[in-house]
Amino acid sequence: MSPHPNPTAPIMFSEATLARFAREVAKYPADQKQSAVMACLAIAQQEAGWVSPEAEQGIADYLGMPAIAVKEVTTFYNMYNQQPVGTFKLNVCTNLPCQLRAGQAALDHLCAKLGVEPGGTTQDGLITVQPCECLGACADAPVMLVNDRQMLSFMSHDRLDELVQTLQAHAGQGA
Repeated sequence: MSPHPNPTAPIMFSEATLARFAREVAKYPADQKQSAVMACLAIAQQEAGWVSPEAEQGIADYLGMPAIAVKEVTTFYNMYNQQPVGTFKLNVCTNLPCQLRAGQAALDHLCAKLGVEPGGTTQDGLITVQPCECLGACADAPVMLVNDRQMLSFMSHDRLDELVQTLQAHAGQGA
């Protein structure tokens, strides 16, 4: 019988990664090291570009917590990629307030323009488009987040087209 309920073999992290994990864990009392789960997930994602089930298991083992508890964090937050993503990740809010102000239409427009399904990445690996939950700017809908950092508001079809054109041009310059 497997030692873990999840039979996924944990990833073997480098010494440098383990040292970064240790710095994060040191910020918390010894009996609360699980509090470093978000930081450890971010570190794992920085290295691989996404958080694999194997990385989740490795973090769970490192922090002494169930793998499902790590998975719950990974799946709750938009910032953790559960699969490889493109150079540019476009999160389009499809929560109810944005739905009422064309959020779904914005997502649909981007997907049609780029030839991908929601959650998909363009064939050139440049752009991933995915729906997301509330970004906290309901009055500015439709809204989106680029690479988990830049919030864009009032994203009409024309503005979405301009964004895609800008990202493609930026990538063509060796971004």
